[in-house]
Amino acid sequence: MRIHEQQHGAVTVLKVDGPIVGVDADELKGRLLQAQSDALGRLVLDASGILLIDSKGLETLVDVADEMTKTGKALKLSAANETVRQVLELTGLAALFEHFEDANSAVRSFL
Repeated sequence: MRIHEQQHGAVTVLKVDGPIVGVDADELKGRLLQAQSDALGRLVLDASGILLIDSKGLETLVDVADEMTKTGKALKLSAANETVRQVLELTGLAALFEHFEDANSAVRSFL
């Protein structure tokens, strides 16, 4: 798994390439929590490169979303493929995240 970070003004976009499974999920959690702190909660996870997510990966997303919700922020997802969307729907977790078709739409939603 690779994580690419980009700044779009005051918004941080983290793009993940590869599966979110096992130990990689822990690395992603650390990067997301650090980015949300640095970006004052203006954070987008570009999921276009996530081909697979396991229970540890889902737990990571839920933990970060919960942390952000405590401070009145939200983790926004963009460009998740059909498989990831279905996993979120089937597990009842989709409602925890705002979802956008692409990262630019998610970034603009902060304006």
